[in-house]
Amino acid sequence: QSDVMRFLLRVRAWEYRQQNKITRCNRPTRPDKAHKLGYKAKQGFSVFRVAVRRGGRKRPNHRGIVHGKPKNQGINQLKFARNLRSVAEERVGRVAGNMRVLNSYWVNADATYKYFEVIMVDPNHVSIRNDARINWICNPVHKHRERRGLTSAGKKHRGLRVKGHRANNTIGGSAYAQWKKHNTKSMRRYR
Repeated sequence: QSDVMRFLLRVRAWEYRQQNKITRCNRPTRPDKAHKLGYKAKQGFSVFRVAVRRGGRKRPNHRGIVHGKPKNQGINQLKFARNLRSVAEERVGRVAGNMRVLNSYWVNADATYKYFEVIMVDPNHVSIRNDARINWICNPVHKHRERRGLTSAGKKHRGLRVKGHRANNTIGGSAYAQWKKHNTKSMRRYR
């Protein structure tokens, strides 16, 4: 990383801190990355920048008291199951409910926040509906993909990025599906 780039990132981080947690950008900060992820500079596409607070997830118990076994009494050193990029996508999807989340990428980070830009697509726009490359996202099955772990960041935390023998623990669609299949006893009725 060059000193020029480091300075640019520092100045941008200051600028992002002054803005709202979710702001719409006129153009992507990293056009090369955005285009790799499916962004097109045409009507129907928009980019939102999100600030997500860094760090683990503190358990929201009153006074940190867990009325249970000592195993479950941890409060501070717990980690959220999903990654921060997935959280950013979900927050934008909630704010811009009429649009679909296509993908997202990292743009900046400081001590408190990580900043991501999320590519959104308007499924009701004519130029999107008529474009055969992107109009798959107009189908109703793609409503709120980000909340169901169907975006790239969502698939990552579900463990679906790996292939081959390393993916044995996600056979059947997810780790839970694989566990359930192996732990369910199936009895035939007449035996």
